[in-house]
Amino acid sequence: MTSAVLSPAVRASQVARPTGPSFAKLTGLEIRKSLSTRSGKSVAVASVLLAPIGMLLVSLNADGTAPGAAILGISGMLTALVLLSLGVLSTAGEWGNRSIQTSFLLVPQRGRVLAAKGAATAALGSMFAAVSVGLSTAVLSTVPEVAWANTGQAIATVVASGAAFAVIGVGIGATVGNAPAALTGTYLTVLGVLPVVSGLKPEIGEKLDPAAAIVTIAEHGPSATPVLVITGWVVVSTVLGTLITRRRAVA
Repeated sequence: MTSAVLSPAVRASQVARPTGPSFAKLTGLEIRKSLSTRSGKSVAVASVLLAPIGMLLVSLNADGTAPGAAILGISGMLTALVLLSLGVLSTAGEWGNRSIQTSFLLVPQRGRVLAAKGAATAALGSMFAAVSVGLSTAVLSTVPEVAWANTGQAIATVVASGAAFAVIGVGIGATVGNAPAALTGTYLTVLGVLPVVSGLKPEIGEKLDPAAAIVTIAEHGPSATPVLVITGWVVVSTVLGTLITRRRAVA
């Protein structure tokens, strides 16, 4: 009875479904966007080749038994730090060149866009880290004496940390909104401030330093403190990035 008195336009609005890309398509779009720029391609290449090349150079002067798990952990840390910039560029880069306006016009739900960026960079980060650690393992196999104990857990740690650091970069980039500032501040903190803190106050540094946490997990296996450190960076950066993104003016 009620529907009979409603106008066709009103009835159409009641049955119309919202349109827009699915989350899977949105994630795929973000993957393509991350690899469509010169900076994105450069980061991808660097994340794959930096650690194996560094390991190759070091192996030329290798002497004695090489601790495979620790070496892979250190190379994985380098890879993760490079992949952090992939996440930063996916968010802060869009704010810098104003392409974020197009993203939010396509999908007005900003949290959904940010989640897709996180999923996309996590997938890319784990993939690039897997290729990098595979090449690093191949280089390590050419070293005459290698202690291969725990290298399996080291490889898994590198792949997981690649995804985690890419997501951290997404959150930091979304929080700062400026790629150069986000990258400079993050690298100064992780590579400058936190090592100094670890040197002066090791008990504090081990609870804050995500890069050192990668090496610890790779060498000794997952334990509460290093896992919580990396998890904390992921959660805090993601929450801050989401809150600020929802409130930041686009125009």
